[in-house]
Amino acid sequence: MITATIFEAKTNFSNLVKQAQKGEMVLITSGRSKTPVARLEAINPVAKRRLGALETPGFVLSEQFFEPLPEEELRLWNGGGE
Repeated sequence: MITATIFEAKTNFSNLVKQAQKGEMVLITSGRSKTPVARLEAINPVAKRRLGALETPGFVLSEQFFEPLPEEELRLWNGGGE
């Protein structure tokens, strides 16, 4: 949870909104006693995505995936024309 005074919230509002969109809750405080007065949180936080996270459980690459490409395909990938 992030805490910010009203002054800090006014000064850094854009950054606090971005943090809220990432799922953080921002507590806005007031006065010298820093009494909590408001809370900033996303309506629909953006889900954190992991690279390589697959929805299909048990997905496995076949051994063929790791085999070298045929010479003709390598030539095409390396700009050898069609």
